[in-house]
Amino acid sequence: MKNKYNVGDLIYDANVYDGMNTDLTDLQFYRKWLPKNKDKRILELCCGTGRLTLPIAKDGYHITGVDITPSMLEKARKKASEAGLEVEFIEADIRTLDLAEKFDFIFIPFNSIHHLYQNRDLFQALNTVKNHIKKNGLFLLDCFNPNIQYIVQHEKEETKIAQYVTEDGRNVEIKQKMQYESKNQINRITWHYYINDEFDSIQNLDMRLYFPQELNAYLKQNGFTIIEKFGSFKEEKFNDNADKQIFVCNKK
Repeated sequence: MKNKYNVGDLIYDANVYDGMNTDLTDLQFYRKWLPKNKDKRILELCCGTGRLTLPIAKDGYHITGVDITPSMLEKARKKASEAGLEVEFIEADIRTLDLAEKFDFIFIPFNSIHHLYQNRDLFQALNTVKNHIKKNGLFLLDCFNPNIQYIVQHEKEETKIAQYVTEDGRNVEIKQKMQYESKNQINRITWHYYINDEFDSIQNLDMRLYFPQELNAYLKQNGFTIIEKFGSFKEEKFNDNADKQIFVCNKK
């Protein structure tokens, strides 16, 4: 969002992204909360390459996907076309989005709010949700529950976190290191990419951490009622050991 915060280009390479992100545990959770009436309108903010958008569209829902990264949307549109699905994908910044339309269900999945680096960025995105959600509509989002011990451990050592082959035939290996800046609550992650067994590049993945009471307060301050807060996609109640913060909200 700002020049001092970075996400490397290779991380947003659509084939590299899709090769790494194949788990659909979150899809089952979001499906459970979707409206029963498939005529209802769904909006996904930060949809990426359509990992969740397309299965939901295939279920028969009218869903619109929004993302700021052209290459990700290009891949999403290609996958939709190949699947024979008509899905509207929109390139836009979720902080300033104005579709002049309201939706019954809005969600920001896959830890995407960690790339809203300053409070005003988050508040602008939440205002976008308020402006686009219908009365009695649901707003869902998920993000990490910060684990400082995990971060400190990964400041000391480089850890292999992924190895896979992309759709276009690249053998990708990723090793990770972290450095936490407490002043700004930014976890400076670096991913060291090895492509086809050779070192390729170091890519930044800066993430703003949102602590539990802080995020609860921000949602309430910005006009949302928290209906449920879970610690996993299995709907376990949020607790000290939760890896995730998963919210089900509506507008006050």
